[in-house]
Amino acid sequence: MAISIDRRVNGQRLRTLLGTWQRPGPAYQALADGLRALTRSGALPLGTRLPGERETADALGVSRTTATAAYDLLRDEGFLVSRRGSGTVTTLPPGSRDRAPASLGTTDDALVDLTAAAPAAPPQLAAACAAALDQLPRHLAGAGYAPLGLPALRSAIAERYTRRGVPTTPDQVLVTTGAQQAIHLLTSSLAGPGDRVVVEHPTYPHAIDAVRGAGARAVPVPVTLAGTDLDLLDSTVRQTSPRVAYLVPDHHNPTGTSLSAEGRARVRELARRTRTVVVGDETLSDLTLDGPQPAPFAGDGTADRHVVSVGSASKSFWGGLRVGWVRAHPDLVGALAQRRAHVDIATSVLDQLVTVELLACAEDVLAQRRRDMRAQRDALLAMLAYDLPEWQVPVPAGGLSTWVDLGRPVATALSALAHGHGVRVAPGTAFGVGGTFDDHLRVPFSQPVDALRHAVDGLAAAWAVLAGAPAGRVGAAQPALV
Repeated sequence: MAISIDRRVNGQRLRTLLGTWQRPGPAYQALADGLRALTRSGALPLGTRLPGERETADALGVSRTTATAAYDLLRDEGFLVSRRGSGTVTTLPPGSRDRAPASLGTTDDALVDLTAAAPAAPPQLAAACAAALDQLPRHLAGAGYAPLGLPALRSAIAERYTRRGVPTTPDQVLVTTGAQQAIHLLTSSLAGPGDRVVVEHPTYPHAIDAVRGAGARAVPVPVTLAGTDLDLLDSTVRQTSPRVAYLVPDHHNPTGTSLSAEGRARVRELARRTRTVVVGDETLSDLTLDGPQPAPFAGDGTADRHVVSVGSASKSFWGGLRVGWVRAHPDLVGALAQRRAHVDIATSVLDQLVTVELLACAEDVLAQRRRDMRAQRDALLAMLAYDLPEWQVPVPAGGLSTWVDLGRPVATALSALAHGHGVRVAPGTAFGVGGTFDDHLRVPFSQPVDALRHAVDGLAAAWAVLAGAPAGRVGAAQPALV
């Protein structure tokens, strides 16, 4: 089957994507591992035209023989295909094309997928679906299109904000097909080619995709384990005059940090003072595992011309629902609804009805969800401390993952090796711009403990191979996990 080629990368871009790909052993094998990992993760989309072997060798500072051997190996494995006039492009081996890319999860039962930080559905989902089906006949007489969202769901979301201290009316709520669509709609509506968009660094990968998709330029502001650098955020907004800034204030993905109440107030004041729209992604707000839930990003809700909140049912309930929302000024809500009409018109009615039912029993669902995530987090941290004590593993107060410091820039190589040991994992480079964070790994704890046990075994085995040492304690007696 012919491959449609609509993307290409040059040698310098390939070097940026690879990060620090070298490791002990043959250089061609290490390079092939890095390219394979980029293809599996989606960082090199299928059909991407790679630079020629000479250009690759010059950009990476290796011999042409090394580049040729790496390309030949990937051709033999089915990850590259070359045709006269088309160059060399990325593909997948026969039999694996029906599988989702690593960044979207996997259906391969032999692999533990750590690329998606998302929990399974709660037990209450089945009852919510049954109740939604009972409500569905009331909507069947219409066309099924509600560009702003079903009134019942918009009201339920507005009431939820109001209960948290952010007075909200339904006309301030737009229901979207997941938070990802909300982010894309906001970015494409507020920014265009050449405009600047401030993002935290690292950040949610699809936010970077949204900025690039709008033709805008991402301006990074660093996030450390101490949180977002608010002084630098302030100066960056003032100096670059961005059209929009995107933040993850609650259990930041991937670092796990949260803005303090004072920090949130400071960001709202910055938005008002500079008239910059600041988007707060609160999709992980419900998953506070230690201490009180962070204060709402929107504060008292009076700054909604410049402070926008994004929420989702995906992390709190289930990703399969594909229901998200935007809380914003009614004028912006209307503009976003008009823009989304060019994409999908409206969100599934049945999914919205299910979400209404789940919001009605949210406290019960979330109480159990937090207990499960807390137990899985603690189990994962104990495993990593025992099997990989050289890694620096922070304890996040919420969210679904921990941001591991490997101590050296080998995350891309590690993710490539881990696949051979039964684990899919996203390297830190997926969460930054310019190939940075190759010394970090995002490790989710959203899966059951048994799956996490297999994942840590695979990571430890891959780490041992990366270090050029035997597998060591992999498979040794483990500490009791509570």
